Amino acid sequence: MKIEPSAPAGRAACHTLSIAGVDPSGGAGVLADVKTMSALGAYACGVIAALTAQSTQGVTGIHPVPPEFVKLQIDTLFADMRIDAVKLGMLGQAPVIGAVAESLARHKPEHLVLDPVMVAKSGHALLEDSAVGAMREAILPMASMITPNLPEAGVLLGQRGVETVSEMRRVAERLREAMGTHGHRWVLLKGGHLPGDVALDLLHDGDRMIELAVPKLNTRNTHGTGCTLSSALAALLPQRGSVPEAARDAKRYLTEALAQADRLAIGKGQGPLHHFYRWW
Repeated sequence: MKIEPSAPAGRAACHTLSIAGVDPSGGAGVLADVKTMSALGAYACGVIAALTAQSTQGVTGIHPVPPEFVKLQIDTLFADMRIDAVKLGMLGQAPVIGAVAESLARHKPEHLVLDPVMVAKSGHALLEDSAVGAMREAILPMASMITPNLPEAGVLLGQRGVETVSEMRRVAERLREAMGTHGHRWVLLKGGHLPGDVALDLLHDGDRMIELAVPKLNTRNTHGTGCTLSSALAALLPQRGSVPEAARDAKRYLTEALAQADRLAIGKGQGPLHHFYRWW
């Protein structure tokens, strides 16, 4: 199914902002977010929250960005333009999380999608242990949607990893409770780590539990899947009539970008998705 933006040709359907780290290879982080948002009809902006030395083979270094400069980037953008949706990715350190939370609490974007990036696919830690509590306390209550995978969900809740679909359901409920009762909030719990031939995600708002299931694809080029899904949600939430509709279209886009990933030949390790599969 072709995923179309809602705006007329030549005009961005919405304005989106990624606040995340930079992956120089372009497969994940802000660069992947901007590609995804652009492919889905949004005008994408980016605030750099962390620097990494990274390729398809792994992360070789991380350099933090001063919290006050992260905050200055955010405030400068919001002072100049309308931002319809914000996606949060790699924030890295507790002081950066605090600075981001302070700015967003003041600017109050309508849609705030949190991808709680903790570990790269290579296994390198992208969030300091001391920052988990800050994310749980400062960011989780203001997010309109969170998109953790199963290991990230376990860390956020302080429990062991999930091993079954029934456990996924309980974890989705607990995560939704942790987001608080203010406003309409959603959890998209990603089940790709479970064994089997189906990639099952659960979409939960405290009432409905919606299953989003697609066959797993046989490709090693999965670098940036979490970044792509969360930024697709940020691009589509302002364009769709409901959260479930946006989530289904975001999942379709991710699935097709994965299915087309082997058409690219990028790097020697886990390559990126094909964000622009519809054009080249």
